[in-house]
Amino acid sequence: MKENWYIHSKKADFDKIAKKFNIDKVTARVIRNRDIVDINDIENYLNPDVSKLSSPWLFKDMDKAVDILKIKVAGKNKIRIICDYDVDGICSGFILYSALKEIGAIVDVIAPDREKDGYGINKNLIKKASDDGVNTILTCDNGIAAFDEVNYAKTLGMDIVITDHHEVPFDIVNDEVVYKIPLADAVIDHKQKDCDYPFKELCGAMVAYQLMRALYSSMDISEDKIKKYLMYAGIATVADVVDLIGENRAVVSESLRQIKKTTDIGISALINALNLNRESINSGTYGFIIGPTLNASGRISVANKAIKLLAMDSEEKAKEMAAHLKSLNDERKAMCEKGVKEGLKYAKSTDDKVLVVEMYDLHESIAGIVAGRIKEELNKPTLVLTKSKSGLIKGSGRSIETYNLFEKMSEVKYLFEKFGGHSMAAGFSLKEENVSALRIELNRKCGLSEDDLVKKIWIDTMLPFGYISLPLARQIKSLDPFGKGNPTPLFAEARVKITNIFIMGKNSNVVKAIMVNDQNVKMEGILFGDDAMRFLKFLRENFGESVIKDITAGSGNGILINITYNLDINIFNDEEKLQIRIKNYNIPNLKVPM
Repeated sequence: MKENWYIHSKKADFDKIAKKFNIDKVTARVIRNRDIVDINDIENYLNPDVSKLSSPWLFKDMDKAVDILKIKVAGKNKIRIICDYDVDGICSGFILYSALKEIGAIVDVIAPDREKDGYGINKNLIKKASDDGVNTILTCDNGIAAFDEVNYAKTLGMDIVITDHHEVPFDIVNDEVVYKIPLADAVIDHKQKDCDYPFKELCGAMVAYQLMRALYSSMDISEDKIKKYLMYAGIATVADVVDLIGENRAVVSESLRQIKKTTDIGISALINALNLNRESINSGTYGFIIGPTLNASGRISVANKAIKLLAMDSEEKAKEMAAHLKSLNDERKAMCEKGVKEGLKYAKSTDDKVLVVEMYDLHESIAGIVAGRIKEELNKPTLVLTKSKSGLIKGSGRSIETYNLFEKMSEVKYLFEKFGGHSMAAGFSLKEENVSALRIELNRKCGLSEDDLVKKIWIDTMLPFGYISLPLARQIKSLDPFGKGNPTPLFAEARVKITNIFIMGKNSNVVKAIMVNDQNVKMEGILFGDDAMRFLKFLRENFGESVIKDITAGSGNGILINITYNLDINIFNDEEKLQIRIKNYNIPNLKVPM
């Protein structure tokens, strides 16, 4: 994959910012590079505070939804929550279920079966709810596209409250956008154009949390009773890959604070099953360990298992369920590795700018993960197609910054049976005879240039080894949570000489490189897993096997490369040691924008 390196050149009075907030000038530059310039915004970035969350009453239909739920709870009517089967849906469902149970509601929660039911609310689930004597359905992380389903529920005399965060479906009528909103009793989704909620990047779990916050407020219940659910909303926020800015940043920060001391039985059992050090849990832990483990239940089993774990009050049962979810995730990872390898084989054989990869033997639950991995490898929008038991083709798409996947799919909506999502990710189903047309039309209408497909690596600043220190690394670390919208600060050093390489780990999948720069300052760089293997491959291809063998043996003259890196702190036996994580690299005579 082609990549170009760029250094941010955004201007500000970094000395003034550093002095005012008692931070390093490098930290001040990092903050400016994230387009945070207002003094109050800088303060909020450095000190995220959930007490500054917007009022839930700013959501369109919030008053209607709260009134409905209060009547249902008081009347002991059965309420059924229908959530999605991913982490956001699992956490959304758990928040609504637990918060409603606490105020005496008769409530249960259902996560659709991925293969049998598909995404979101459907007529079979509605009919089953009606047959079970449920007269109120509350959705979370789904429902904004369920126009026909809501109409069907209303024919059965049911009340429907939708909470969602996905884009509102629309039609193009006479060259104008006409939004199509389900005719539910209340629709809470900040993506509606006439919704006054100011922050538009919340995940589904935060929309659910805000509904419960409004409900508790209307019943004069202290907000402290609801605040504990921010821990789960934070996990969902990271796992759903929404921008970690504004309110999301405050929520994840609070979530990380809570999880380090939580006594909740279910999540504690999961932390133990995954052998996590609570004090070391960060946004990366949410995104790459806890989130995928919760997700595994909805991918290759049923998502209700994860919800049950979070709601458990038996330590022994929670321990068993947590171990089961871990084993499911291990199985999922093995399936993914095989799927990515097969998918890349096809993806690298075509010149298509939008990849439509048919993988009909792939378990449909991991299509999104495989699509994401292919997208990361090739920097192309990727749709992975699988075949469902119903005979329909189902799939998931993952996109790049220069391609709004939801909008482009909307342009060919006539090819789909069903679809939904947002700019970077989508799920869909279609008939097999439409697959060829989908590939042709998405590529014909893509509007992507070759430059759009070149991955852009944005560097915060050139940072020589001699400048970095443990205090700076600690300060940069304090800017966590990192993720989409707030990337981990990336620095660069040119012409570093690798003098020694150590290959470590029980699977030989950890690489430590000893480097020196032009000023003869020494630094340790580290890579893990696939990153380590790609680094070794790069070195062998560019410098030769014999040279790499010499360096690994501690002999030879070393090799020169340019690197980008993250600051890192290695903690061993309670002792902190500065190191860097090598992220990108090229040879010094390679011409790149830098």
